[in-house]
Amino acid sequence: MFDLTDHVALVFGAGSSGPGWGNGKATAVAYARAGAWVACVDLNPVAAEETAQIIAGEGGRAIALTGNVAAEADVAEAVSATLAEFGRIDILHNNTGITPFGGPVTMALDDWDRAMDVNVKSVLLSTRYVLPHMEKRGYGVITNISSVAGIRVSGYDMAAYSTSKAAVNQLTRTIALQYAAKGIRANAILPGLINTPLVRNGAGFKGHHGDAEKQMAERDAMSPTGKMGDAWDVAHAAVFLASKEAKYINGVLLPVDGGLSCRAR
Repeated sequence: MFDLTDHVALVFGAGSSGPGWGNGKATAVAYARAGAWVACVDLNPVAAEETAQIIAGEGGRAIALTGNVAAEADVAEAVSATLAEFGRIDILHNNTGITPFGGPVTMALDDWDRAMDVNVKSVLLSTRYVLPHMEKRGYGVITNISSVAGIRVSGYDMAAYSTSKAAVNQLTRTIALQYAAKGIRANAILPGLINTPLVRNGAGFKGHHGDAEKQMAERDAMSPTGKMGDAWDVAHAAVFLASKEAKYINGVLLPVDGGLSCRAR
């Protein structure tokens, strides 16, 4: 098991959008199980508190914070609260993302703007406030949750989501190179077909497939393995990237997709 003892992780999007394990919730718990102290930030205070309580119930240390990742004041406050509670931030994890459906003609411009704010601006804001602290200490790990949709066309009518995740990829690599000599690493995880509450409960996904049961079956069939991954696949990758064993891994876009990104179509 990778050891994150004496590390502090700030996780934006640490709640789950419904019952079960979303990527952010699983990752926050996985960081704690590896020994880290965790600040769990979510727009939904109940979801943030649930994750923090799971960690506390397992003997870990966590705090729950409420904030809108697209609002600069909320992000700044979350960073300040984490530093006040734990004294440092070793790991910044950006998990938050929304998946509006629609193409260039059909999508409402407000939906486009919101996707860019939540999926991309959030990463800019969190790194803006955390990077100076990491630079002062000469150490830090940033992991951004992107998507395989950011490097290939997914087949879903999700122009804003795909575009926003491509932007996250490039922002990640830009940060990685700019701060590499300062002891800071930045990588992105690109989940593929992952079975999470966001996917199971999303109206756009259900509309694309027809109904919930058909949706799950077709998404399983879309995976090269014949089965979707789950939130723990993403979480374990994040723990590895934050560990000392990954100290020379920087600027990587890591697909966690069962091989999906290898397909030409």
